[in-house]
Amino acid sequence: MSKAGTRKSIFITGAASGMGLETARLFSKGGWFVGAYDVNLEGLKTLEVELGSENCVVRSLDVTDRTDYGKAISEFGEATDGKMDLLFNNAGIGKGGFFDEQDFQDVLDVVNVNFIGVLIGIHAGVPLLKATPNSLCFTTSSSSATYGMPGIAVYSATKHAVKGLTEALSIELSRHGIRVADTLPGLIDTPILPDEAKANAPTEGMFRLIQPIEVAQAVWSSYHDNPDRLHWFVPKEIGDLDKASAMDPEGTRASIASQGPLAAALEEVKAANAGK
Repeated sequence: MSKAGTRKSIFITGAASGMGLETARLFSKGGWFVGAYDVNLEGLKTLEVELGSENCVVRSLDVTDRTDYGKAISEFGEATDGKMDLLFNNAGIGKGGFFDEQDFQDVLDVVNVNFIGVLIGIHAGVPLLKATPNSLCFTTSSSSATYGMPGIAVYSATKHAVKGLTEALSIELSRHGIRVADTLPGLIDTPILPDEAKANAPTEGMFRLIQPIEVAQAVWSSYHDNPDRLHWFVPKEIGDLDKASAMDPEGTRASIASQGPLAAALEEVKAANAGK
């Protein structure tokens, strides 16, 4: 018998910390076999000790390396008798700043990890998902996919791409019996969020600081409780922003532009122009 036995199985990228780590813990407690993947091998080894080597497989993985990703999928299939109940495309990075001031390699890094890595993972994982009844392909998008966010323009663009891909594949892959969904979290207390953003986060409202376990619970609910839901907003109020931006994109632009560092930058430009 395979290492997973008859248990359901989940393949998680970005599993060494934050949302991926909490998802690994939650599903392991629920009796699932966990495949945990990350560039942080030390964090994965710690997770392996916590979960028990008989309950998981851990492996270093750069999601932008298509050849190695294929090997990781194949090895996971060997441990699960060719099955994958849930693919959680969670790995992501964030590099902020004004777009015109960013090093272009930073731009490419964000695109490659946050979107190309998702494409690679889904494409490689589909055969195992097809072989598993009621399987789910689940991806981490972001609240920044509700409207293009200044200061993280490229990150926001990749998450818009993930959201659109999720919508399209939820139709395409249904012909194989594969369900597709995503989560659009707000401010999550993970290593990817700068300390300054954590310190300045409001205590209430849609952009209050959320713990990673809440996203993990959304992944669990997507598989077990509400299989028809396409987008999982964490917290739920993020869905209101999504609707508002669709109904009034210009009004949303004006609202966003009046807040944060961009507003200060725009005021400086206006003041400089006024003196000419």
